[in-house]
Amino acid sequence: MTEGRLIIGKITAAHGIKGEVTVFPLTDDARRFLKLKNASLCDEKGDNEIPCVIKAARIDRDRVLVRIEGCDDRNKAETYKGRFLSVSREDAVKLNEGSYFIEDLKGINVVDDSKGDLGVVNDVIKSGAQHIVMIRRAGKQDLMVPFAKDIFYDIKPSEGSIRCRLPEGLYELYEV
Repeated sequence: MTEGRLIIGKITAAHGIKGEVTVFPLTDDARRFLKLKNASLCDEKGDNEIPCVIKAARIDRDRVLVRIEGCDDRNKAETYKGRFLSVSREDAVKLNEGSYFIEDLKGINVVDDSKGDLGVVNDVIKSGAQHIVMIRRAGKQDLMVPFAKDIFYDIKPSEGSIRCRLPEGLYELYEV
């Protein structure tokens, strides 16, 4: 991903005939799109950026409908399908203490108090009410661990380290 930018949504479809696009939010708070003005269209890795201006946004159930300047019909909106929206870190929402952007956790080494080095964070996904940390392990199946404060107790993205205490039996489930 381009340094200093965060992906906040994926364009999944055109909506209607006036150029709106349907965006699946990749952020905890979809309302952040309502105030969004400057963004970029990009690919999944945040590359091939094209700056864009958001003219309007509205929330519709679990998705956001967005009007992008210069996109005034369905045909143009269709060309954006599969693209992602990113924002600069300056335009990102402010985080509460103890909260992190997923991008800042990816690639960080995870060490368990009893098992030692587990691997690196590959992704964090939302599963129902709980986030799940995907830990990539060399030559083994990824570990899927609930992102809870009693499990991940020492997170230091600036130092590239995360310390955890895996729940009893979780590690063994992945060693079969």
